[in-house]
Amino acid sequence: MMLMQQTSALFSPNPAWKTATLRRGYHLVASQILKEIRPDLSEFKSGFAHLFLQHTSASLTINENYDSDVRGDTNTFLNKIVPEGRSAPWKHTLEGPDDMPVHIKSSMFDCTLTLPITDGKLNMGTWQGIWLREHRNAPTVRRVVVTLNGI
Repeated sequence: MMLMQQTSALFSPNPAWKTATLRRGYHLVASQILKEIRPDLSEFKSGFAHLFLQHTSASLTINENYDSDVRGDTNTFLNKIVPEGRSAPWKHTLEGPDDMPVHIKSSMFDCTLTLPITDGKLNMGTWQGIWLREHRNAPTVRRVVVTLNGI
């Protein structure tokens, strides 16, 4: 059995899709990720794709990709459990009043995903999608590193 490994950097500096244009909220990024890794992904019969977002004020998550109410309800939950604004109790506000809340939200959802690869495709459920959650009010360019491992 031969172990193959391929690493691809996504979204930056690739000019085709810059996350700096995304506003605060949830953004379905599965198709952009697949577009970038499809040639390499198709070489794997079995393995794992590891996605790593190199930022502490955004996050990656897998959730339903059909009903937009899921995004709205998740926003409602996050804003209720992690208050924002000048009246919030946070001490870390170096980059503004949303600074500490975005770090908490990023930690809650994490910056990594590991997905199974089966027959050259990501083996995800029918209604599952890969979401990048931009927590900042003023987003910056986001970089996702994808590492593919398998046979």
